[in-house]
Amino acid sequence: MPRLRRNAADDYGTALTLSRKRVQDAFRRGTSLRDADLRGLDLSQLVLDGADLCMAKLADANLAGASLVHADLRQASLWHANLKDACLDGANLEGADLDFANLEGVTLKGAKIKKAIFPLHRLSLEKIQESVETGARLHLTGVGDDYE
Repeated sequence: MPRLRRNAADDYGTALTLSRKRVQDAFRRGTSLRDADLRGLDLSQLVLDGADLCMAKLADANLAGASLVHADLRQASLWHANLKDACLDGANLEGADLDFANLEGVTLKGAKIKKAIFPLHRLSLEKIQESVETGARLHLTGVGDDYE
């Protein structure tokens, strides 16, 4: 799969920047988003099924309602990302950092979660495992305004 060129400016932004439109275009072309810096981007409601987001930086990104079915999120940083009502069914989350992420309403049916970091202060490991096995939606305890 081709990689995003990061050494030249193009119609979607300057070098080293990625916008929502650029992410959509890259995904449509089948371009890998591996190692991409997507911190703080609004990617809500996007369909990124099967996307290669291995080692991507998605901290503080808004992925609310996004579909990431069978996406490769190995070693991705999703620290404090908003994943409210996102679908991560079949996704590979091995080694991903989801600490402080809003996982309210997320489904994980069949996801790989080995060595993933979850916000265990707001979500039990049993509930995570149940979602992986059955597709049940996750429910966080004490969801506050910091995720809206």
